[in-house]
Amino acid sequence: MTVRVPDHPGDPSHEDYDRARDRQALNRARRFPSRWFGARLLLLLIGPGVVTFLGENDAPSMLSYAATGSQFGIGFFLPFVVFTFAIAFVVQEMVARIGAATGRGHADMIFARFGRFWGGFAMLDLTAGNFLTLVTEFIGIRAGLGYFGVPPVLAVGGSIVVIGFAISTSRYRTWERIVMGLALGNAIFVPVALLAHPDFGAIGHAMLTWSPLPGGLKPDTITLMIADIGATVTPWMLFFQQGAVADKGLTPRELAGARTDTLIGTVFAAVFGIAAIVATAPLFAHGISTANFQAAQFAEALRPLIGPLGAALFAIGIFEAGLVAAIAISTSSAYAFGEVSGTAHSLNTPLREGWRFYAVLLGSACAAGGLTLIPGAPLEEIVILVNVVATLAMPPALLFLIVIANDAELMGQYRNGWLGNVAGIGVTVFLIGSGLAFAATVLFPHLFG
Repeated sequence: MTVRVPDHPGDPSHEDYDRARDRQALNRARRFPSRWFGARLLLLLIGPGVVTFLGENDAPSMLSYAATGSQFGIGFFLPFVVFTFAIAFVVQEMVARIGAATGRGHADMIFARFGRFWGGFAMLDLTAGNFLTLVTEFIGIRAGLGYFGVPPVLAVGGSIVVIGFAISTSRYRTWERIVMGLALGNAIFVPVALLAHPDFGAIGHAMLTWSPLPGGLKPDTITLMIADIGATVTPWMLFFQQGAVADKGLTPRELAGARTDTLIGTVFAAVFGIAAIVATAPLFAHGISTANFQAAQFAEALRPLIGPLGAALFAIGIFEAGLVAAIAISTSSAYAFGEVSGTAHSLNTPLREGWRFYAVLLGSACAAGGLTLIPGAPLEEIVILVNVVATLAMPPALLFLIVIANDAELMGQYRNGWLGNVAGIGVTVFLIGSGLAFAATVLFPHLFG
C-alpha cells in the first residue's frame, strides 16, 4: 500500500495521511510476525483506554482515595473501588466499540442521533463538568508541587507549557506516547503503599468480606462512596476515549485490541487507586484527623509514618495525576468542540489548520489554571464537589450512550447484545440509586444516624 505524501502541511489530506501511516505500521506488524508479534501489535493498538483510565485517576480522584484510606483504613472500600472500576469498564467498552465501529467522536454521534437540542444539553453538561474538573487538576498540581516549595504561578504555568509541548507535534501518535508515558507515572502510588508496610492479610480479608466499615453507613460514608464512584466514571471519559479511538484510526478489525486496551487501563487504574488507599491507611490506624486535607497536607501528615521518601513520592503522584488529567480533559473538550462545530478535531491536524481545536484545548487549560491563582478562590469546596457532581451527571450521559450502542443503523453487527444491555442498564440504575442515596443523606440525614 502506497500513501501519497501531502504537498504541504496544510493539505486537507494530512490527517488521513497520518492515520494511513499508522495503519501501515499495524499491517506490517500483522504481515511480518515475530517472536514478539503479539506484544508488538498490542503496543501499536493500546493508548486511548490506558490514557482514559489513568487520566481518570486524576488529582481529585487520588485525593478521594487518600481520604478514604485515612478515614476508613483497610476494609470495605478496597473491594468497593474494584467494583467501581468494573462499572467503568462496562461503560468504556461501549465507548471504544462505538468509536471503532463508526470512526466518529461521541459529540458528533449525539448530535447526529438526537438532534441539536439534546446535543446542546450534552455539550452544556460536558463543558461545565470539564471546566470544574480542570480546575481541580490544577489545584492538585499546585498542591503536589507546593510540597517542594514550588510557587503556584510556576506550577500552573509550567504545566500549561507541558500541555502545549504535547500538542505541538500535530501528530496523534506522538501525543499519545508522550501522555501515556506521563500517565504510567500513576504507578508511583504502589511504592508509596509498600513504604506504608501494609498488612497483606488484612487486604485479602477486606477483598473477600467487604469489611470492616468503621462507623457503618453514615451520611459522610455515603458521600465518600459517591465521590469514589465519581473518581472512576465521569462524562469526559466518554468524549475523550471515543474521540481518541476515532483519531487513532481504529476500525472494527482492531476491536479486540481496543477492548484489551480498555481492560489494561482499568486494571492499572484500579491497582493504583487501591495503592493510594493503602498508602494513607496508617493515618487511620494512628487516629490522625484528615478533614479537608489537600495533597501537600496528606504528604506532610504521612511523612512521620512512611518517611520523607514516601511523602515526597505521594506529592509527586498527586502532581502527575493532575497533569495527565488536565491534558486528557482539555483534549476531550477540544474533540467535542471540533465535532459539533464541524471544524478540525484531530491531533493529527497541523497547528495552522486546526487553530480553533488547539485554542479550545489550550485555552480551557489556561482558564482553569488561572482560576486557581485567584486569591481567596474556594478551592477546597471545588475539590469536594467535583467527584459528587460527576456521579450525578453520569446517568443522562449513559442513556445517550446506551441508545447509540443499540442503534442498528449506526452500529450494525457491533451494536449491544443482551449482556451488554443488562450491564449498561444495571450501571445506569446503580448510578441513579447512588444519586438518590446522596439526596437522601442531604434531606433526611437522621435516617443514617
